[in-house]
Amino acid sequence: MATTKWSIDPTHSEIGFKVKHMMFTNVSGKFGTYDATITTEGDDFENAAIEFSGDIASIDTANADRDNHLKSGDFFDAENHPKLTFKASSFKKINDEKYEITGDLNIRGVAKTVTFPVEFSGILTDPWGNTKVGLSIEGKINRKDWGLNWNSALETGGVLVGEEVKLNIELQFAKQA
Repeated sequence: MATTKWSIDPTHSEIGFKVKHMMFTNVSGKFGTYDATITTEGDDFENAAIEFSGDIASIDTANADRDNHLKSGDFFDAENHPKLTFKASSFKKINDEKYEITGDLNIRGVAKTVTFPVEFSGILTDPWGNTKVGLSIEGKINRKDWGLNWNSALETGGVLVGEEVKLNIELQFAKQA
């Protein structure tokens, strides 16, 4: 069976995250520049090869000062580590709509194996004749596992920035000829 390559459609995808601020509200952000590819056997996504990279410089939380702090050595250290990457080691089918993805997430030069549930929305043809597939990924990571340790204690107790990062990723891929 021939291999099929799928490229990300960035106009219909979003790499989002949320982190608690002052222990009680969420601050949302996203990466504006990223790339991802999937390689499958035909149109079968079981055991697909999936790779992703995101440009740290493109981080956007709707606040320039916060974005610059996230790019600094206190967090992502964009100067020395300009990209975060993910390479799947497994893409396992649970049922027609659910998969599980496992792979190495590399942030700030630290690679850790993570597993996330994936909602597979199926394969369809758009109005312009392009074959598309949609994936939704939600998960959680602890930012300290990758050396993103900066924080500030609050006078009232607790910390300024939560350790848990919630991921909300919507991906649309186009089948390549």
